[in-house]
Amino acid sequence: MIAAIGAAAATTTTIATDPLQPAARLVRGAHAWHNRGMPSPRLCGRALRLATTALCLLLGGCASLRYYAHVAHGQTSLLLHRRAIARVVNDPATDPVLARRLRLAAQARRFASAQLDLPRNRSYTSYVDLHRPYVAWNVFATPPYSVEAVPQCFPIAGCVAYRGYFDQARAQARASQLKAGGDDVWIGPVPAYSTLGWFADPIVSSMLRWDDDDVAGTIFHELAHQKLYVKGDTAFNESFASFVEQQGLREWRKVRELPPPDARVQAIEQGFTALVLELRDRLKQLYSSTHDATALARGKQARIEAFRRHYAQWRDRRWPGDHRYDAWVAAPINNARLLPFGLYDRWTGAFALLFDRAGHRWEPFYETVRTLADEPKAQRDRRLDGLVDGADISAR
Repeated sequence: MIAAIGAAAATTTTIATDPLQPAARLVRGAHAWHNRGMPSPRLCGRALRLATTALCLLLGGCASLRYYAHVAHGQTSLLLHRRAIARVVNDPATDPVLARRLRLAAQARRFASAQLDLPRNRSYTSYVDLHRPYVAWNVFATPPYSVEAVPQCFPIAGCVAYRGYFDQARAQARASQLKAGGDDVWIGPVPAYSTLGWFADPIVSSMLRWDDDDVAGTIFHELAHQKLYVKGDTAFNESFASFVEQQGLREWRKVRELPPPDARVQAIEQGFTALVLELRDRLKQLYSSTHDATALARGKQARIEAFRRHYAQWRDRRWPGDHRYDAWVAAPINNARLLPFGLYDRWTGAFALLFDRAGHRWEPFYETVRTLADEPKAQRDRRLDGLVDGADISAR
């Protein structure tokens, strides 16, 4: 019997020094191919034909089967090419810079379990050299006059805003297909990923595009997904994991007698994110105001150009000389490219307040978050919004 693989991916933009994706760390990394089962290579004959037919019906067609086979192949390749970090570090042929960075990543991994109460397993204790720039590519799509994603639904992960591919050419082919159908499309490269603990995820070479703090933070973030994950609720999952990442990084730097993370960088990121979310809100208002296609097309471009002007004014007034987002703003902008923004930090403030109430102790904090996770989504959203606003709705 073939078990369907629940696959989902969360796109990331990379750090500011990456010329391919200069909008840095706004949508934190990579998260997640969520895979549970893998098709057996031993199926054959009539049994294979019956299993294939059943899965085609389950997934809505054999095109979906081909996609799941691709995911299974990509995941298997990663698992087969893992090498224990200790072996890589002790190999005389290993570049000294790589060895140093992997030693530090291994220390951060141990810290995550010992001090942050994150899962103690084999995830992020091995390394894979990908021999390609990214581990995966995610395809985002929206209708031309909507800011809502064309949803992608999977048996384990639920519905998410994107579909991920281990092969860039496959991602481009899917994007071309969606674009030909009239959708806005964007491909987001993925430097890191997680299987939610179903497999022992490795550190992949594309993660090392980042600095040491980003690598450690990504380990904390992905292990937080393993700690707690709510099917089909991307904003909750990513806000929770982003808070664990941020707080974990503060504690990680403190034990290493380093200063806190640069508040200026965070302020710039938050300010830019706010500008993008404002653009998305203005587009949403436009799309609900008329059904005239000509007016919608003109209004869409007018709002995008206004965003570019607003960005330049904001940059020069608040952060003169800082051009980290210039390339992102200058590149073509459409609805799909705006989708990742806001998913990763919508409720980080709420989780920070819950952590304060737990006395900065991880175990009671996680218990509180589990209680929230068990609530119906609408009720959970209201409570988190109330916490963000400084008013805990549960106390009313």
